[in-house]
Amino acid sequence: MGNNTRTRMIETTLRLIQARGLHGASLNDILGESGAPRGSLYFHFPGGKQALVLEAMQSGIEEASRILQDTLTEAASPAEGVRAFFRAAASEMTDSEYTFGCPVAPIILDAPEVSTELAAACRAALEEWTHLYQDKLEAAGLSPARAGRLARMIVASLEGALIMARSQRTSTIITEVGDEVADLIAAALSRPKAGRLMS
Repeated sequence: MGNNTRTRMIETTLRLIQARGLHGASLNDILGESGAPRGSLYFHFPGGKQALVLEAMQSGIEEASRILQDTLTEAASPAEGVRAFFRAAASEMTDSEYTFGCPVAPIILDAPEVSTELAAACRAALEEWTHLYQDKLEAAGLSPARAGRLARMIVASLEGALIMARSQRTSTIITEVGDEVADLIAAALSRPKAGRLMS
């Protein structure tokens, strides 16, 4: 990670939003924890806090997408890719002392107007992650319709597991949910090919 002021502001904003939500991450907190002078906000982000939040969120989205893509590519099967990604999320949750979370969920939960750039970026991120799973499932033989349904289930399961893990302060929940989802994926892919294509 870089040490320049702009990078520190982005990293701090992402971390605080994941931990406290959009409204819980005040500008004073961001500047204080990043060590950035107040005047640097509009120097680096002329659009103010919203521009900073958008860039921080996009940074988190890009990192999550890269890790997901790499995990699915390196795995022996879609099911094992799902299992590995959930396990990685569980490790992040433990390492962060239960402040880790999805980079878009806090923004969605704080209900930005649906027409804002922030809201559009949230929708695009969820669609991107869904398509990453769907592409792998289709490549493994599932029909587009079935792959799409399972992909949405995977994303929804992880989002829910992250919230439950933070609430109960145990990352085991993420691992357990990931194992169950992976087993469902493996079962779907074990059906005869003709049946899968007709799903």
